[in-house]
Amino acid sequence: MGDVSHTSLPPLPSSDRVDVAARLRDALLGASFTADGMLDLLGAPAYAALARSETVPALRATRGDTPLETLVRLFLLQQPVPHARVADVLPVEDCLQSGWLSRVGGDEVTATVDVRPYGGPAGEDWFIVSDLGCAVGGAGGIGSREEGVVLGVGGASTTLAGITVREPVAAALDLGTGSGIQALHAAQHATRVTATDLNPRALHITALTLALSGAPAADLREGSLFEPVADDETYDLIVSNPPFVISPDARLTYRDGGMGGDDLCRTLVQQAGDRLNEGGYAQFLANWQHVEGEDWQERLRSWVPRGCDAWIVQREVQDITQYAELWLRDAGDHRSDPAEYQARYDAWLDEFEARKVKAVGFGWITLRRTAAAEPSITVEEWPHPVEQPLGDTVRAHFARVDFLRASDDAALLAGHFRLTAEVVQEQVGLPGAEDPEHVVLRQNRGMRRATKVDTVGAGFAGVCDGTLSAGRILDAIAKLVGEDPVLLRDRTPGQIRLLVEQGFLEPAE
Repeated sequence: MGDVSHTSLPPLPSSDRVDVAARLRDALLGASFTADGMLDLLGAPAYAALARSETVPALRATRGDTPLETLVRLFLLQQPVPHARVADVLPVEDCLQSGWLSRVGGDEVTATVDVRPYGGPAGEDWFIVSDLGCAVGGAGGIGSREEGVVLGVGGASTTLAGITVREPVAAALDLGTGSGIQALHAAQHATRVTATDLNPRALHITALTLALSGAPAADLREGSLFEPVADDETYDLIVSNPPFVISPDARLTYRDGGMGGDDLCRTLVQQAGDRLNEGGYAQFLANWQHVEGEDWQERLRSWVPRGCDAWIVQREVQDITQYAELWLRDAGDHRSDPAEYQARYDAWLDEFEARKVKAVGFGWITLRRTAAAEPSITVEEWPHPVEQPLGDTVRAHFARVDFLRASDDAALLAGHFRLTAEVVQEQVGLPGAEDPEHVVLRQNRGMRRATKVDTVGAGFAGVCDGTLSAGRILDAIAKLVGEDPVLLRDRTPGQIRLLVEQGFLEPAE
C-alpha cells in the first residue's frame, strides 16, 4: 500500500516497508517507549493530563535528553527534535526515507503520525498509529475537523476490545477498522483477520499499526459496512466500533455514519446475522434513538436478525441537547465562530425534532448465531460500574442462555449449582431489628449485579457448592423452616432460574 493522503491531511509513512517498521519497533522497545515506561517517566499526574489533551506537564517531564524523553516529545507530543538526538535512538535515515519522520528547519525532524504505546491484554507492547494530534492521550486530543482524519485509542475502542469474546477462531472481521485497534486484538486469536473501512487512509494506518506492533498483516478492504465482503464469506467473530453518531450530516468520516438517524447501527446489526458462522459472535458499540411514543427496548429488539441470540446493554442516555453539545465539542466546533456554532447546534436540534427524538442511548450489542428454535433476546439498562475485560462474562451469559433454554423446572431441581466467585450477601434493615427487611446478593466481578432475594433464596445460594442437587437443598430448607417441601419445590425454580440468568449461580457440571 503506497502513501495515502485525504483532503489536506499530510502523507502517511509507507506501509510497504515492513522492515523499517520492524527496526523502528525494536528501537522504541529498546528505549522503553511503552505504556509502563511512559508512566514511569511522566508520573501519574502528567500521564493522566495527556488523556485530557493537556501537554504542559508532559513537556516539563521530558526536558532531558534520554532516549525515552526524545521519543515522547517526538511521537506523542509532536515536538521538533534535533536530528542528532533522534539519530542516537532511531534508524533516522530509514524513518525519513519511508515517511515516519520529516525534516523541518535545518537540523530538526518531526513525526508524521501519532504513535501511542498501548498495552495488550497479556502484557504485549503494542503501538497504535493515528493522525497527528488525534491519539487520545496525544498532543491535541481529537479536535481535528478534517473529514478523513483517523483517530487513535479512545474510550469506545477500549470498551469494545474489553467486551469482545476472546477464543481461538478461524476468521474475524473488523468492520470500520479506523486505526486498527480491534484488528490488532483479533490477530492474537484469529487465524485470518479481515479489516474494512470506507476511508482508505484508515486502512493504511491499520497496516502501520499492525506492522509496528509486530502483528500479522490483515486482509484490508475498502468499502462501507458489509459491501467489501463477498456474499459467501462468513466469520466466527465480527467486531465494529462504527461511526455511530446520530448527526444532521456526514461531515466527519470517523464519526458520522451518513445515514438518517440510527439507521447505520440498525443496518449493521440486521446484516450481521447472515455473516456469522454457527456459534459465532458479532459485537458492536452503537447509538440508538429514544423516539417519542416508542419503547426503546422494542426498537432494539426489532433490529436483531433471525437465527441470533442477542444481549443488548444500554450504558448511558443523553437528552438531545447534551448529545449535540458532546459531538460539537468533539469536532472543535465550540472553538469556531459563535454564529457557525449556533447554526450547527440548530441543525442538530432540527434533525432530532423532525424525527421526534427525545434522547439518545449508547451501549453494547452482542449477537450470537444459534440454531435454537426460539432465540433469546435480552435488552436491559445497566448504567452502573462494571469490571473490564468482560469478554468471559459475555461468553458465560450465552452459555447460561443455552443451559436455561434446555432446562425445565424438573431439570433445574435435579441440577447441581455453585455460587459464582466473589458474590457477597448484604442484609438491609433497621439497626437492631431481629430480621432484615430484605437480603441482597451482590457480585464483585463482571457486571457487578445486585439482586434481592428472600430468606429461602439467600439460604439456597449460600449452600450451593455443587455437592447436592437443588431439590435436595430445598428439601433441607423446608425441613428447617417448617414449610411443605412440595410447595417449596413448586415455587422456587423461578428464583433459581433468575439467579442463574444473572450469573449468581452456575451449573456445577
